[in-house]
Amino acid sequence: MAAKQSQPQIEIAIDVPQISCHSIILPHLEASIIEKPPSSLLSKFHAGYFRISLSLCSQALLWKTLGDPADDPHAFRQVFSMLPPTAFALLWSLALFTLLSQSLLYILRCLFRFELVKKEFFHPVGVNYLFAPWISWLLLLQSSPFIAPSSILYQTLCSAFVVPVLVLDVKLYGQWFTKGPWLLWTMANPTSQISVIGNLVGAMTAASMGWTESAVFMFSLGIIHYLVLFVTLYQRLSGSSSLPEMLTPTFFLFIAAPSMASLAWDSISGSLDVASKMLFFLSLFLFFSLVCRPTLFERSMRKFSIAWWAYSFPLTVLALASTEYAKEVTGSIAHTLMLLLTVVSVLVTVALMVITALSSSNIMFSRKLTNPVQSPAIITSTTTTTTT
Repeated sequence: MAAKQSQPQIEIAIDVPQISCHSIILPHLEASIIEKPPSSLLSKFHAGYFRISLSLCSQALLWKTLGDPADDPHAFRQVFSMLPPTAFALLWSLALFTLLSQSLLYILRCLFRFELVKKEFFHPVGVNYLFAPWISWLLLLQSSPFIAPSSILYQTLCSAFVVPVLVLDVKLYGQWFTKGPWLLWTMANPTSQISVIGNLVGAMTAASMGWTESAVFMFSLGIIHYLVLFVTLYQRLSGSSSLPEMLTPTFFLFIAAPSMASLAWDSISGSLDVASKMLFFLSLFLFFSLVCRPTLFERSMRKFSIAWWAYSFPLTVLALASTEYAKEVTGSIAHTLMLLLTVVSVLVTVALMVITALSSSNIMFSRKLTNPVQSPAIITSTTTTTTT
């Protein structure tokens, strides 16, 4: 018993060294206070935040398409062409600024939090959003009012943005091919369609430069793996068991993949042929199927999350496909559909921008209330108490 009682006394003697509180403990605390904000920011900023860039860049491409002169006098697009060019320039600048800021943050994350990036790379959901920044750059490049598709700069940037997509394709699709169907069955989820969208956007960008062979190559990669994914997810009841409730907005990616495939094949073939129309009609059917099931998204809408931005990008791509359909089919139904989808996509994007801004300001305000800045006297007293 004496030996057991003497043990804590030895521990207490070791734990109470005679050290000045101001010389060692306070500098360490100050260093932790200074270093905590950037480290927490880089830790929390993941590739899923590129949903915002995807939405804004696709909106820029939509408004550029709507701003092109329309040959049909009956088209509602003439209303959009009356908008001042300054509005499109501001939207494109906002998309560029957002994408640059997020890209810079993610580069810093790769440099200082590489272990988190590595976890994302092997995560079944996170790895798909690694395609998002390159898709955003390709969409922004297509919507650029300053660079022509025939210029060398355009072609160089397109090649630079497509190469990472192909590298991720080799990793993702090669893994599915070599490790058997069980891996695809367990890892496939609605966000897996982002990899398909990356190939289709690359095909559309290559077709805009006249690189038909490269466009067909990218389109074939995207459409084949889309068929595999669609069948896999369809058999698993839309992959509901592989996603948490807060990520249910990503089900809208079922709309984005066929819509982007319709746009890509339209760019390759030069006209909205039967294949493009079939893909567009499939996206319309999936859109109405999801809209008719609001209870599927009820729990995810109780509290704001960055996953809400998964609504905007698919709706914008669907509106883009409807504009191409309205070009080919001259009729009031096609143009009314284009107008409705465009208004819905714009309203959803604006609402998400406002909600995101308000949510960010509320979070910052609550942090100031819950974590007030302590004075040096308070810090000194607390550190003295803990050491004694």
